[in-house]
Amino acid sequence: MENLLLSIFLTVAVATVLNIVLKRFGISHIIGYIATGTIISYLFGFNGDGIDSLNLIGEFGIVFLMFTIGLELSLGKIRKMKEILLTNGLMQVVFSVIVIFFLSYTLFHLDFNTSIIVALAFSLSSTAIVLTYLKESKDIHTPYGQKSMGILIFQDLAVIPILLLITFLSNDSASIGEILLKTAVSAVFVVVFMFTIGEKIVNILLQFSAKTELEELFLGSVFSILIGASLLAHAMGFTYSLGAFIAGMIIADTRFNVKVESDISTYKDLLLGAFFFGVGTKIDILYFLENIHIITFVFLFAMLFKAAVIYGIIRRNSDKNTSAKTALSLAQIGEFSFAVFAMAGAEKLITQEMASFLILVSVISMILTPFIIGNIYKLSSYFEKEFYESDVITPIERQNHIIIAGFGVLGKIVASNLQAQQGNFVIISDNLKHVLHARKLGYMAYFGHLDKLPVLESLMVKEAKAVIITMISEQKRRLISEAVLRYDPKAKIILKIDSVEERKSLRDLSEIQLVDASFEVADLLVKHALKN
Repeated sequence: MENLLLSIFLTVAVATVLNIVLKRFGISHIIGYIATGTIISYLFGFNGDGIDSLNLIGEFGIVFLMFTIGLELSLGKIRKMKEILLTNGLMQVVFSVIVIFFLSYTLFHLDFNTSIIVALAFSLSSTAIVLTYLKESKDIHTPYGQKSMGILIFQDLAVIPILLLITFLSNDSASIGEILLKTAVSAVFVVVFMFTIGEKIVNILLQFSAKTELEELFLGSVFSILIGASLLAHAMGFTYSLGAFIAGMIIADTRFNVKVESDISTYKDLLLGAFFFGVGTKIDILYFLENIHIITFVFLFAMLFKAAVIYGIIRRNSDKNTSAKTALSLAQIGEFSFAVFAMAGAEKLITQEMASFLILVSVISMILTPFIIGNIYKLSSYFEKEFYESDVITPIERQNHIIIAGFGVLGKIVASNLQAQQGNFVIISDNLKHVLHARKLGYMAYFGHLDKLPVLESLMVKEAKAVIITMISEQKRRLISEAVLRYDPKAKIILKIDSVEERKSLRDLSEIQLVDASFEVADLLVKHALKN
């Protein structure tokens, strides 16, 4: 027990100190967790049951992450994303497998089984790293963020047939038809159950636990739903994260989605930390140093060709910059490759030495990823400059101006009224068509995202008289409000709300001035009624 407590103490202490140091240099905390895993594994020699338990705990970090992604994707949004999710995702996996298999088989002279396993594993990207970054940076709402998320979700679904294919390769007597039929039946059962009986159970649990007004009961209900859905999916032969993702989608259509996400965010971050710690324990420093040349060559070679495939797919219907950002963000080899290599090694399809080598290649590519996506705007600008993108806004020289966020119907009316009163204002919108229209009208307008630090600095938010948020999306209004207040706690934010529910959802942001549309309209109606 004392050794266990000492291990936990040193793990937390090393991770904390490392991340404090790395933060000063602008390096992702993910690197700190991975480095901690490597250091602690050498100090205590983690292996056997201990590391297996750690991997299981870490896997639930991805489960919680996929659950929060599901919370942002209702069925309606999924239907709108079918092009990104299905077409792009399918093409990315298929073409990546074909290209990497061809290179492995012809250039590296690997046998057929090893080549197909390497191709299948290398076609997958890191859900844990990329989605964590996209959510933290709010880039998940940008075009490249949406495309990356769609492909990652498809990859998580693709893990199932990939593992089934490895089972088929290792068992000559197995019928691929039987395997596919069993998988299809299981998939139909999981989806139908979750969206019929499961949906009713979710609504009943959340409603009754919310009425008790006891936070621990509500949180317990959420955990029951999350873990129960994960276990159901796993029992039917799928990944834990698929069940969690579907559970999140169900809750997304309820009024509890925002509260649920905020309640589990701490647990998600803690479990993801455990996952990255587990990744670090897989690094054999001595083996890496002995084979650094071949490992570096293989992972750079794989990432280069994978990025080229993704760039070509996205470029079909997107600009160069969006295509480059998507390709750069998904070029790494993901965590599900560990399961592929481990299973292939256990089934004697590849040697244990080859499995260890490939796992190390995957880990090194994952370590490099935070540095790439942390500078993704700078890297993508070499392909094409985004003249209306947030990172290239030239700082304006204004004071006591009003910033209008959004240029929809309400934004246009606000801008028109301010212009009539000769007001000093600028417009920022994440809709390029709106920006171009505003510029045609003679307004100072920029394309970008007001929740990003470079935009807040460029638009001189600290010198502004007020920030008027006219966005329709409640989520975007919250993101912008939180970002502005983090940057300038004294900022004057004015926001229109339409319902009591909206007021309640924003009650934690007490600094915002809320304009209730119902009250304002009621005043006007009374004034008109009392007019002579």
